[in-house]
Amino acid sequence: MKITPTAIPDVLVIEPKVFGDERGFFFESFNQAKFESFIGRQVNFVQDNHSRSAKNVLRGLHYQIQQPQGKLVRVVQGEVFDVAVDIRKSSATFGKWVGEVLSADNKKQLWVPEGFAHGFVVLSEAAEFLYKTTDYYAPEYERSIVWNDPTINIKWPINGEPILSAKDQQAKTLATAEHFA
Repeated sequence: MKITPTAIPDVLVIEPKVFGDERGFFFESFNQAKFESFIGRQVNFVQDNHSRSAKNVLRGLHYQIQQPQGKLVRVVQGEVFDVAVDIRKSSATFGKWVGEVLSADNKKQLWVPEGFAHGFVVLSEAAEFLYKTTDYYAPEYERSIVWNDPTINIKWPINGEPILSAKDQQAKTLATAEHFA
């Protein structure tokens, strides 16, 4: 596996070693011991999630203010632009974002640790998105930051307005949202 820190060093791009031939391919998509050695701490994943979304659907920017979730994300069909925003008030990178194209073809994964808001937009006709989380989904603690907050200024690779859920249409700005210490 190849591990590459992003401009926010806590967020990592993970590229598996893929073995392929005319029959298809094989790769190790997760190894607990290797993963923990890369991030320098123990992690216990407790929930796996799987979503399917159509082109231009934007999900996010989501986080849980209590029971924060670290997320290891990947795409198994299609392509997305995946984003992590640092919302740790004490961090030198507070309010900064990183983005990465994740696809079934490139097989990249992104590690989004606790303390970050996370979102993605679908670039292909459809995409299936998988993610492991370090804590359980707790809707009472879920929060959203608006996808187009001008202070964050994410460069989403889309034309026009994305398709948003009702919840994401009600999202707050970074300035008015709850943050981590």
